[in-house]
Amino acid sequence: MPLRCAILDDYQNVALTFADWSKVKRDIEIEMFNAHLGGADNVVAALKDFAIVCAMRERTAFPRTVIEKLPKLKLLITTGMRNASIDLEAAKARGVVVCGTPAVGNATAAIATGLMLELARHIGYENARLKSGALWQTTIGLDLEGLTLAVLGLGKLGTRMAEIGHAFKMNVIAWSQNLTAENCREAGAQYVSRDDLFRQADFLSVHLQLSERTRGLVGARELGLMKKSANLINTSRGPIVDEAALLAALRDKRIAGAGLDVFDIEPLPVAHPFRKLDNVVLTPHLGYVAEQNYRAFFTGMVDDVRAFLDGKPVRVLT
Repeated sequence: MPLRCAILDDYQNVALTFADWSKVKRDIEIEMFNAHLGGADNVVAALKDFAIVCAMRERTAFPRTVIEKLPKLKLLITTGMRNASIDLEAAKARGVVVCGTPAVGNATAAIATGLMLELARHIGYENARLKSGALWQTTIGLDLEGLTLAVLGLGKLGTRMAEIGHAFKMNVIAWSQNLTAENCREAGAQYVSRDDLFRQADFLSVHLQLSERTRGLVGARELGLMKKSANLINTSRGPIVDEAALLAALRDKRIAGAGLDVFDIEPLPVAHPFRKLDNVVLTPHLGYVAEQNYRAFFTGMVDDVRAFLDGKPVRVLT
């Protein structure tokens, strides 16, 4: 009898077309979930009879409390090679194999750049006005040349963002807990102190992994150091920035604006106050959502399932 396989959070309904599932279709029975399942109880109710679950990044969480209530689960696949929402120790204790997939490109840097451009030049806003019948322009934008791009975290994505800043002829500065002046020089950025990163920023872009060390790293104190004309961009993880502190800073106009692709709760609740602020640009966690990346993700899923069925799992994270 074929094993039941769930593919989660395929919002665009592309999982079966972006990869060749013929390699495994005789051995598994696939069910698609094109909408978010919601809370833990709903996840357990929907997935209790599945042996294989394919998760899209961190859209659906698998903490210990969920994993322990999925008795038939044998293989859990995440796109990418890191997923903070999966309790790997709990999976290992239950005998669940957790595997990752390849990823390609730097799609998140493009979203961060798009948010920066929207905050600076109001392209989407003016487009919506023209299409709604407005006669002509109302906004005055900022030329990025000569402004300071502050990069919080100078890893792979932060380095790409620094390169983009240089392309716009911006002054690029950087800081993170483990960053050194030498690392900065190699990436073409100027190393500054933590406080100076916030003080000097015209645009501050967050590029850190979420951990206990980075959770709430950008709080009321850090936001209070920023210029009133400065903008914050977060395409990493919502909880790195203290949400309540950011809301207060935006409402009181203590900073000019924010571009946000990530949130504490995802999908972003319909009644969330971010949706009502005119100095916030929002995107629904589009960072990794690019066709090339999705093809790598779903092809990797197929290969992971085939290898598991053959008794030789690959890209094992547990």
